[in-house]
Amino acid sequence: MKHLGCQLEGLREWQISAAPETVTLHVPFRIVKRGGRKEMQLPAGASHPRKTDNTLVKALARAFRWKRTLESGEFATIAELAEREGIAPSYMTRVLRLTLLAPDIVEAILDGKQGPKVTLARVLEPFPVEWEEQCVHLS
Repeated sequence: MKHLGCQLEGLREWQISAAPETVTLHVPFRIVKRGGRKEMQLPAGASHPRKTDNTLVKALARAFRWKRTLESGEFATIAELAEREGIAPSYMTRVLRLTLLAPDIVEAILDGKQGPKVTLARVLEPFPVEWEEQCVHLS
């Protein structure tokens, strides 16, 4: 006798049983949306390794590359650089703002240790320039 079930309300719980000896495995978790994707969230106190958010890492890399390009004088304006990259200047300015993130936040993103509220959509929204306020804003 095999049983596979899932409780769909709130906290999810999987059960697996097998006969003749019964083995039951309970793994409580919650499904949350993170950056447009669904992700499994374990209960408080349970540890699981975070994966690096590649979209955030790519955005950071682009932001610092574009900043370097502008500072070198290769392009005089954001509009010129955006045209070469084939993107809207308004999007480029939002991504360039990521270069103003606190070093601790950047390091956490690169290490995959950023909080669940730190998504690309969230960091592209206006955020405080002061590093201490950024930590509060993104936590």
